[in-house]
Amino acid sequence: MIQFLYRRILYMIPTVFLVSVVTFAIIQLPPGDYLDTLAAELADSGGLDEGTRQALADQYGLGQPMWIQYLKWMRGILFHWDFGISFEKNVPVNDLIWDRLGWTFGISVLTLLFIWMTALPIGIYSAVKKYSVGDYVATFLGFIGLAVPNFLLALVMMYVAFKYFGQSVGGLVSPEYLDQPWSWAKFVDLLKHIWMPIVVVGTSGAAALIRIMRANLLDELYRPYVVTARAKGMSEFQLLLRYPVRVALNPFISTIGWILPTLVSGEIIVAVVMNLPTTGPLLLRALLVQDMYLAGSLILIVSLLTVLGTLISDLLLAWIDPRIRYQ
Repeated sequence: MIQFLYRRILYMIPTVFLVSVVTFAIIQLPPGDYLDTLAAELADSGGLDEGTRQALADQYGLGQPMWIQYLKWMRGILFHWDFGISFEKNVPVNDLIWDRLGWTFGISVLTLLFIWMTALPIGIYSAVKKYSVGDYVATFLGFIGLAVPNFLLALVMMYVAFKYFGQSVGGLVSPEYLDQPWSWAKFVDLLKHIWMPIVVVGTSGAAALIRIMRANLLDELYRPYVVTARAKGMSEFQLLLRYPVRVALNPFISTIGWILPTLVSGEIIVAVVMNLPTTGPLLLRALLVQDMYLAGSLILIVSLLTVLGTLISDLLLAWIDPRIRYQ
């Protein structure tokens, strides 16, 4: 176990390094840079004069070769935990990222719990009661959840909440609480708003895991070890949870590998539509204006979480499923 963990951590170092190099290079592939985007945005108001352009280029080091910019960025991260300066907002990237990461993690963790609490019992029921009315209903709803885009579902739910329940839509709190300190009333208002992005973002994930859970459990229900356990007199409920469900849980554990990166990237379009204070809209804007330090930092964090998520899911799978061996 310790040797397996040690090897995987050693593999993570070159993986993250290569990802950071590729990320930084891809961000700079489009023609031009941030100053070109800024000049285009200021074209109607006289444009960007050459002196200001050169001063900004010297300030941000945009006139230097790409590898020098990359080394400066990585040196700041490794030795000072400094992700650089956002070109557009002219503030440290750290301040922009950490302000939104809390909301991003909170919404994503609650979404993960919603997905598991929904997909696990429905998937088990669909497998045990296959071809029943409940199974057909769950299958139909699952296909709907997979087919409907999240942003469309968000628009429909926002319309219904505003039209028929008089609830303010967009954001996580009502406008009157935006600049107010935290209180019990603000917390209750947050609960009235936060369920909507959780359901919207979690619908497609829950629908997919329902289908996976049903298919995997159907494969296990008729295995010889289940027949043997039933012949020994074990109750159906105990047998179900102790053996086939435990084996079929593997896809739930393996989702950690892709759930962790979504904690940061999230559903960008849904976050934009619902005006959520998460990192998704921040990443989208950074890519549009070629704010390379902000975009690169967010993508680097997503990549790191992908590697960590894969490691955690592998360890949990080996712990839950005795058939998996570290060798």
